[in-house]
Amino acid sequence: MIVKRTITKDDISEMPKVTFDGKIIMICTEKDAERAIEFLNKYAVLGIDSETKPSFVKGKSHKVSLLQVATDTHCFLFRLNLIGFPKVLIDLLENPSIVKVGLSLKDDFLALHRRVSFKQQNCIELQEFVKPFGIQDKSLQKIYAILFGQKISKSQRLSNWEAETLSPSQQQYAATDAWTCLKIYTLLQELHQTGDYVKEEIVEPVIEEKEK
Repeated sequence: MIVKRTITKDDISEMPKVTFDGKIIMICTEKDAERAIEFLNKYAVLGIDSETKPSFVKGKSHKVSLLQVATDTHCFLFRLNLIGFPKVLIDLLENPSIVKVGLSLKDDFLALHRRVSFKQQNCIELQEFVKPFGIQDKSLQKIYAILFGQKISKSQRLSNWEAETLSPSQQQYAATDAWTCLKIYTLLQELHQTGDYVKEEIVEPVIEEKEK
């Protein structure tokens, strides 16, 4: 497999769209959270992401509205604006036996810590994880496009994540982001173990000297 170092927005625009095709489960009560964590604790690696209601007023911000946690087949959407931050969810993030994979995790955790204090453990930051493979881009959309030749839609990014009911498009968007983090990690782990990849060579332009 040839791993590109970078990709352009024009390249991505021509690619087919990827969407999570597994089961999306909304978590709106603490009881729901307990059942979800019981399921997630069976997995060794999980993809995670978060969403926050955008603010269009200078100086005003909102707390994290949603935390997405994905396996290959399921994605749980924890509606933090409704349920707060249950202890079982803290226990999951602090569990050193489960790998949590995401992108821009520093920002995610800074925002999550505004809700509750906890010490996340065994987390993989994809922006750092991709570097040994020669990938220079840092956005989830570009990293995924480089590796899979598909684009992640960002059309719902600035939607209202504290709406009474999240639309099917919002749910799909949120689940896809967490799930694609997991897919990237899984593929790169396989490539690392097999060595079955090469970095795309960057050809520097030749600048000819002008005749004096």
